[in-house]
Amino acid sequence: MNLGKYKNLIFYITTIAVFSGLMYYFIIEGQTLEVKENIVASTSSGSTWENFLESFKTNLHHPLALLLAQIVTIIMTARLFGWICMKIKQPTVIGEMIAGIVLGPSLVGMYFPEFSAFLFPKESLGNLQFLSQIGLILFMYIVGMELDLSVLRKKAHDAVVISHASIIIPFALGIGLSYFVYQEFAPDGIQFTSFALFIAISMSITAFPVLARIVQERNLQKTKLGTIVITCAAADDITAWCILAAVIAIVKAGSFASSIYVIIMAIAYVFLMIKIVRPFLKRVGDLQAGKNTISKPMVAIFFLTLILSAYATEVIGIHALFGAFMAGAIMPENAKFRTLFIDKVEDVALVLLLPLFFVFTGLRTQIGLLNDSHLWMTAGFIILTAVLGKFAGSALTARFVGINWKESLTIGALMNTRGLMELIVLNIGYDLGVLSPEIFAMLVIMALFTTFMTGPALNFINFIFKSKKNQDEPIQDNDSKYRVLLSFDKPESGSTLLKLAHNFTHKMNGNKSITAMNIAPVDEMHAYDSNEYENSQFQNVIETSHDLNLEVTTLFKASTDIESDLTSITNKGHYDLLLIMLGKSMYEGSLLGRLLGFTTKIINPEKLLNTVKGKGNIFNNSPFDDFTLQILDKTNIPVGVLVEKDFKAADKVFVPIFNLSDFYLLEYAKRLINNNNSQIIILDAAGQIRNNIEVKELIRSIEQVAPNHITLYNEKKIEKEFLNSQDLMLISSKSWKNLIDTKSLWLSDIPSTLIISNP
Repeated sequence: MNLGKYKNLIFYITTIAVFSGLMYYFIIEGQTLEVKENIVASTSSGSTWENFLESFKTNLHHPLALLLAQIVTIIMTARLFGWICMKIKQPTVIGEMIAGIVLGPSLVGMYFPEFSAFLFPKESLGNLQFLSQIGLILFMYIVGMELDLSVLRKKAHDAVVISHASIIIPFALGIGLSYFVYQEFAPDGIQFTSFALFIAISMSITAFPVLARIVQERNLQKTKLGTIVITCAAADDITAWCILAAVIAIVKAGSFASSIYVIIMAIAYVFLMIKIVRPFLKRVGDLQAGKNTISKPMVAIFFLTLILSAYATEVIGIHALFGAFMAGAIMPENAKFRTLFIDKVEDVALVLLLPLFFVFTGLRTQIGLLNDSHLWMTAGFIILTAVLGKFAGSALTARFVGINWKESLTIGALMNTRGLMELIVLNIGYDLGVLSPEIFAMLVIMALFTTFMTGPALNFINFIFKSKKNQDEPIQDNDSKYRVLLSFDKPESGSTLLKLAHNFTHKMNGNKSITAMNIAPVDEMHAYDSNEYENSQFQNVIETSHDLNLEVTTLFKASTDIESDLTSITNKGHYDLLLIMLGKSMYEGSLLGRLLGFTTKIINPEKLLNTVKGKGNIFNNSPFDDFTLQILDKTNIPVGVLVEKDFKAADKVFVPIFNLSDFYLLEYAKRLINNNNSQIIILDAAGQIRNNIEVKELIRSIEQVAPNHITLYNEKKIEKEFLNSQDLMLISSKSWKNLIDTKSLWLSDIPSTLIISNP
């Protein structure tokens, strides 16, 4: 018997047996030692099941278990409401704010009090608050990094008047508002100055991150208007946080005179951060120049800077969030470096920790306290004051400095966005005891309203001032140019599609127009690096256009709904052909993406047939992924979907014709012959061409212009070598579906394939 193959099993069993026996011996012997000790016997009574239930209930209420349950509930609810808001073209932050109120006493607490008391007991809120504060510190760090101070310095002279007017006007109105509501709503023992300053700062704040996202979503970042409003918001953000720091110092000290020392320390702190810490961080950041990753020691340095900065401002008395904001603002200005660092922080801060702050705010917001018409009228008056101060103040100032009415009103609508930044200010005021629960609830409603109204207000302004040219559309000439739009996700995809478009239009000279479009998910964008991101996306396209001596119009857009924006731009642009390519990124996980990877690897037709017969069928009776199907359904022009297999040029093109409805492919074949001198082989798969006079005349007319460039192929069997020798296959969307439905052996050997769908 060969014991070698069983030696591991014998060793395992022997080890378990010996050491189990040893443990048993010590436990039995150890029990004899209990005689000398005062052992208290368990007083638990009842059945084993009852004891288990009691233990289970205790575990449910354990602080850690409760906190984890709260986090799961909060994230799921926040993502749900954020998704709903995204679908109705609103910033996701509004959905997250609403989620907080829903989970608070205003809804769940009112209608499901037992569930609310179980999930959010008062004794657990301290843990939730501290964890949410960590999320806020990380978020303010990101906000600081998203401020491009170099742009701010260059453009400040154009926007400083609007920015400061958008603060001082609502600030003054906030002071005036406080005069009318102080006696009724200020907490006992709070001085008028402290109350008025917090109401004023809540009127003056602008949510820079939300505003930046809206500017990107509406493709304004490249316009003069977008530059002005981003600069205004950035200057507003810095000014408002400096004012807030001073206000906190005054409130904590009790009077302006008493706060002088705090303000002096704050000025010294800012000087230290700018003159000493910032140059040090720049030298540290320079060590990472050209690298695509940040080493852990460097990550530790920057996080330590963040924590020390937040700690310093908290100890000084101007709140830890100001320190986090300052630490982000002095980060090395290299956009690539900031992108790498934000990627490390953003997901944890925005997805995991920040929703905790929204819910914690919602738990404090008791809309039920506004239980009579007078209170709701007061809330309405607060909203009116906020809108007049920020919207009207910014718009009128912009008009005064010479900006037209449409852009002035747009600036006003964007600067009126308050979002998360407002909630941060309100929570600071609530924590300091300056704001009562009633006024806190009113101001939260105001924050929601002013943020929600931004999108509809912009749409209304655009409706009133209808432009002759949609900003999403490139300039169009009123001529008979053949217009091709190519939409790509990756730079290399854009280059490939441009080569294909060139093959279709090469000899058309001035009678063609090619537009390369990249629509980027707005979640991947940051205000400071949008230009760099756009340049990197179009770099390959620009290089290829130079190689081909081809004039190309570029179109870039940040979007929350790529599918809708793509179809809208396509339908409004008067294009003749849309080219897209199936691959990854935008099309990640798509059917054709998987098919592409599958067909480029599997060369055995038998294996392919076995796969599609049931052993992991990738086709699912559909020739396209959901994204492409939506594009094909919603566009009103021909669409070409490229399945790319190392496409270089369309010199040899194979066009299978399976039925009469495929004959429109011959028009595209004719374009390739006329513009690229392509050799076209047409497969009469159904035997219908030889009997169709119209098609035969079309082929004859092509031959007269370009002899020996088109061949009619009647073979029933297509050899693998033939398919491999072709550069491109043109096929109709209907025939493509038939190839998949019949599990054609072609699929393993086809060349790059352009699937053309006519509307």
